[in-house]
Amino acid sequence: MISIKNKSEILKMRESNRIVGLLLHKLENYVKPGVTTFELNKIAEDIIRTEGGKPAFKGYSVPGLSPFPAAVCASVNSCIVHGIPSKSTVLNEGDIIGVDVGVFKDGFYGDAARTYMVGNVSEKTKALLDVTKKALELGIEAAICGNRIGDISSAIGDYVRSKGYFIADDLTGHGIGKKLHEDPIIPNFGIAGKGPRIRKGMTLAIEPMVNIGTNRVREEGWEFFTLDNSLSAHFENTILITDGKPEILTVY
Repeated sequence: MISIKNKSEILKMRESNRIVGLLLHKLENYVKPGVTTFELNKIAEDIIRTEGGKPAFKGYSVPGLSPFPAAVCASVNSCIVHGIPSKSTVLNEGDIIGVDVGVFKDGFYGDAARTYMVGNVSEKTKALLDVTKKALELGIEAAICGNRIGDISSAIGDYVRSKGYFIADDLTGHGIGKKLHEDPIIPNFGIAGKGPRIRKGMTLAIEPMVNIGTNRVREEGWEFFTLDNSLSAHFENTILITDGKPEILTVY
C-alpha cells in the first residue's frame, strides 16, 4: 500500500532527509586519493549521530544475507550499489565512488546517494556522471501529482538510452516513510502513463543507476557490480509530491 503523509509526518520526513543532504554535502570534502571507504563510513556515521539520527542501513537485513555492517554503501567504479566499506578499499586518483546513505529519526527515514569524483577523472567518466545526474533531474520533473510512476521510469530510461548508456538491471527506486523501502517500486525504465497514480503527500526515493558498458549485473552478497566491470554511477534524492513541482528533501 502506498502511504500518503500528513503535515506532521512530512515535517519528520524533512528532518531525516535534511541530515542525509547535510551528510552528503559534507562528505564531498573527505573524498580524496588515499582515503579508505572505511574512513568515509566512520565520518558519515559520526555526522548522522551528531545530528540526532541513526544510520538506517547499519543492521538492515534481507533473507539470505548477514545484516549490512555499515552506515553507508560505498560503491567504487564498477560496483553499482551496496558496496561494503572496507579498510582495504583505498580510493585512487581517477576513481568514482557512489555513496548511498539512509537516516532514521523520529520514526521516519531519509535516503539519497551521490557519486563523487576522486581527484581528476577522465572525460568519459565525467560524461557518465552528467548523464546520471540529468536522468535523476528528469525523473523528478516527471513526478507530478496526477502523473503515473511509469512517467518517472520512462523519463529516466528513455534519456539514458538516448545517450548510449545502460540502466542497471533489477535495481529500482522506491517509496519511503515509516519504512526505508515502501510501495511503490520505481523502475528506472518503463512506459509513460502506466503504473500507480502519483498523489500529493507521497514521498519517493528516485535513484537511477547507470552503467557505461552493459545493463547486466553480477551479485556478490550485498554488492552489485557491472557484469563487464565497466563504470557505474548512482544519484538519488527523496522527494515530496506537492500540488506543483516536487520538493526535493535531500538537498543542502
